[in-house]
Amino acid sequence: MIIANIKSVLSKTDWLIIIISTLLTISGILFVYSSGINASGVLVSDEYLKQIFWAIISFLLLISFLLVKQKLVFEYSFIIYVFFIILLFYTLVFGRVVNGSRSWIGVGSFGIQPSEFAKISTIIFLSKYLSSTIHEAGSFRRFVISGLIVLLPFILIAMQPDFGTAIVFIPLYLFIAFFLKINLKYLYFLVGLAATIILFILLPLWQNLALEKPIDILRIFYETPFVIYVYILGTVIMLLSLLGYFYFKKKYYFWIFSSAVIFIIGLGVANLISGLLKDYQMMRLIVFFDPHIDEHGSGWHILQSLTAIGSGGLTGKGFLLGTHSHYRYLPTQSTDFIFSIISEELGFLGAGIIIFAYFILVIRLFIIMNRTRDYFSLGMVSGISGLLVFHFVVNVGMTIGIMPITGIPLWFLSYGGSALVAINIGLGCALSAGARRFEIERN
Repeated sequence: MIIANIKSVLSKTDWLIIIISTLLTISGILFVYSSGINASGVLVSDEYLKQIFWAIISFLLLISFLLVKQKLVFEYSFIIYVFFIILLFYTLVFGRVVNGSRSWIGVGSFGIQPSEFAKISTIIFLSKYLSSTIHEAGSFRRFVISGLIVLLPFILIAMQPDFGTAIVFIPLYLFIAFFLKINLKYLYFLVGLAATIILFILLPLWQNLALEKPIDILRIFYETPFVIYVYILGTVIMLLSLLGYFYFKKKYYFWIFSSAVIFIIGLGVANLISGLLKDYQMMRLIVFFDPHIDEHGSGWHILQSLTAIGSGGLTGKGFLLGTHSHYRYLPTQSTDFIFSIISEELGFLGAGIIIFAYFILVIRLFIIMNRTRDYFSLGMVSGISGLLVFHFVVNVGMTIGIMPITGIPLWFLSYGGSALVAINIGLGCALSAGARRFEIERN
């Protein structure tokens, strides 16, 4: 019976997803190997061996989660979520500091990054909660509770501080909430709030460093005491519009109130985050506007990445022949800037093939989403799909200078066991949802 069930699941599995993810992982190992070669042609890093080990482990876990029944994942989702929340607390207190963030735990040379697994556990538990309360679609209570599920790991990871990983939880929530029927008004509120926070974080940097002639009036949004007057004015507008809404019952008062709330919270959170950002994190945002501001520091990353990608031309310099990577011009080249190595050695055509592979992978996941017959599976697959898209866009975007440097890995290709294992567990769950879609009916 067990063997027959396994055969049934495997026969309904989308093997194209497994093939593409495996080929991407193998490609990642090859270019991690290339990144370990110095200018003399000598291999000076064993990262590729570690990546092979994690690739084997992650593939076995992918198959394992593919064979696990969705009902088991559903039933134990809360326990899994709580386990990784506890790990995040533990990491915050006892974790190792790597690159300025206390985000790793482990023994000796062995370590894991719990925040990578927290992404998957949050997707699973959030999908369970929203699918279990689908009959309350549109309720404010459902929006608040689901938001708190995501907010907890977001705060714990931001406190490490690892804002690059923390920000991933925003699109994670939006993807799942959209498909599992959170009221669109609440999602518009979140998108507006996120945009406002980003705007007010970047505003003083753009004002002071990117503009040749600063605009004095913009100082009221970030300089004391002007910003205090702005808070007071915003609060007055918020209270008056709220009274107007209850008294006159006009919708435009509600929209004025909502806009004022977004403005006040966004400005406050932006100023708080700006105060928590470390110098190197702030500089990463600054050089996003102009890498030449710190061309021998944080701007070096972007400038050298662009040079490496451009030097690859149409067909590249050839595998293991990348000069920028071998001369160590590319910092964190096996992790954050692995796409730069690929572009230098394989050129535009090779990079295009990689991009096309990710495109097919996402399309196949969207097909699984369309075929799911229960809301739990729909939420889980949409979360995995959304994360994959976000990781790809941000990582590739920062290598070509259209996104700030955040440290978000390019899944399957970047060096790192935690990220590789986490995404393969997520893929296993998504594939299981597709293969077992007739076990649970959508309400």
